[in-house]
Amino acid sequence: MTARPTGHYVLKDDGLYLQFDRLFHAPIEDVWFSLTNPNAMRAWIGTYTGSPATGGVRFRMEAEGEGEWQNVTILECAAPHRFTADSGPGPTGIRVFCHLVEGGGMTTLTLGQRLRDPAESADMGPGWDYYLDRLAAARAGMPQPAWETYYPAFARHYRELQVPTAANS
Repeated sequence: MTARPTGHYVLKDDGLYLQFDRLFHAPIEDVWFSLTNPNAMRAWIGTYTGSPATGGVRFRMEAEGEGEWQNVTILECAAPHRFTADSGPGPTGIRVFCHLVEGGGMTTLTLGQRLRDPAESADMGPGWDYYLDRLAAARAGMPQPAWETYYPAFARHYRELQVPTAANS
């Protein structure tokens, strides 16, 4: 797999998002499991504790070692099709969504993160490309990609993305 930057901007009602799409040759339930099962998540991003049904969990990034536990609020969950979550306090928090669509034996994952400032994409874009490629590698039983392939190499792509206006989004 050759790594390349894949994120693009999408303007939604609640702000500007950096969005990514990945296609998996798998049923939607299998991809959902990789995104939401705390043990399966360890293979590509991290894990969580708690019960999502309560509307909140504690999440920890583990791909580069053990990160800090973060409180995550589950805003929407419609298994196996979509979820939206907030992490972190107030205006400095992060909103992420995942949408899954199945067709023809394949599942498309669309993941987006809301940005406070388009300049954030130079750091967040390479990170999501990296984690989504880790997800693909974990699902395929392939070696994990190296972070150095993504950053700082992809930062320029994200710095040069054109921010959409309401007229061209």
